[in-house]
Amino acid sequence: MTEQTIDPGLYASMEYRCIGPHRGGRVVAVAGDPLDRNVFYFGSTGGGVWKTTDGGQSWRNVSDGYFRYASVGALAVAPSDPNVIYAGMGETSIRGNVSRGDGVYRSDDAGRSWRHLGLAETQNIGEIVIHPHNPEVVYVAALGHVWGPNAERGVYRSTDGGATWRLVLHKSSKAGAVDLSIDPTNPRILYATIWQAERGPHYMSSGGEDSGIWRTMDGGETWQELSRRPGLPQTGVYGKIGIAASGAKAGRVYAIVEHEYGALFRSDNYGDSWSRGSEDRDLRTRAWYYHHIYADPQDADVVWVLNVDAWRSIDGGNTFSVVQVHHGDTHALWIDPRDPQRMIMGDDGGAEVSYTGGASWSTILNQATSEFYHVTVDNRVPYRVYGAQQDNTTISVPSRSNSGFISTSEWYTVGGGESGYIAVKPDDPDIVFAGSYGGLLTRYDARHRL
Repeated sequence: MTEQTIDPGLYASMEYRCIGPHRGGRVVAVAGDPLDRNVFYFGSTGGGVWKTTDGGQSWRNVSDGYFRYASVGALAVAPSDPNVIYAGMGETSIRGNVSRGDGVYRSDDAGRSWRHLGLAETQNIGEIVIHPHNPEVVYVAALGHVWGPNAERGVYRSTDGGATWRLVLHKSSKAGAVDLSIDPTNPRILYATIWQAERGPHYMSSGGEDSGIWRTMDGGETWQELSRRPGLPQTGVYGKIGIAASGAKAGRVYAIVEHEYGALFRSDNYGDSWSRGSEDRDLRTRAWYYHHIYADPQDADVVWVLNVDAWRSIDGGNTFSVVQVHHGDTHALWIDPRDPQRMIMGDDGGAEVSYTGGASWSTILNQATSEFYHVTVDNRVPYRVYGAQQDNTTISVPSRSNSGFISTSEWYTVGGGESGYIAVKPDDPDIVFAGSYGGLLTRYDARHRL
């Protein structure tokens, strides 16, 4: 076959259009409007910031055209002015396919427009907290570069709404801040966790001498390390740590700790001493991917730990039970300080809203944020598109539909799994081969659904 040249003018006016599937992808950042009960936001690890105004029944992207990168690692709405939103770019659930970001963006009109505030070389941001009474005071937990050392790591503070930043907590060029919690009873008190971690082409290192827990009592001017306070492990290496200050009881702090003798820990004196809670390993599996903890704003004994499952304790962290959600691999939770029954969860399947404290959740089949490792097409007219979705199944969707829109009834899985390639038989598009982990190879016959 001889090479053919196609006139670019034939496709110059063509535009991309979304063909789905509208099932959610990984979400590690969520937030809610403190005043409007129907408004929530989530940050996708590959699709920017999304907003709902109907309690999760529908979502729309609000960052396209403003963001230069797509991966959102942190999201916060100002408690005193819900028009002000900060987004931190680049996730800190550092899979081998982690995407970097370019610092912090701010919206002053509830997501309608955004402007970049700098900190581009932080690349991966784990948390953002805003002063409860002043939207111009904001703190950023910057993990820094995933693949090697860099200087732009630690806790940054701005007192002018992001116009300028000051690095107020810095441990080293190989360890950055991954979590941050402000005490709702006294916003001068904040807790930060530092994580020494690095990804390489064939390895993942979590933990080191620079990991630990820190506290400030003066809004970030000075910090004290709490890592070896009574009750916490006194020797050995710390890894990733999640931290949460309770708004229901002054002085109460929860931490989920990666360590040889790790567990859930609780303090009732601002971190000066700690008691050991649940040691359940299911709370601490794959800490580098999870290790997120959230305190109920009105009940001091209710605390959530997010891992493969969503876990909730009602006895101060001593025992936990699973809360059912639509998808596993849970990463982020926002609980309404005024009504703890109202919340939003982020996981590998998208974002879901609850008004019942987790007893029921909105659908995740309405978010065009799915992440695909590989895609291919067949030879039909019109053709179908095939892909392997992260933490989900393979799927085939049509490139167009005779019904005027592409519905879920026209989707189907084709075997294999999230990591595999898909190959369609050239002379019979109903025969599809798909791979997955461990050398799995499947053959699917769409004609007979076998």
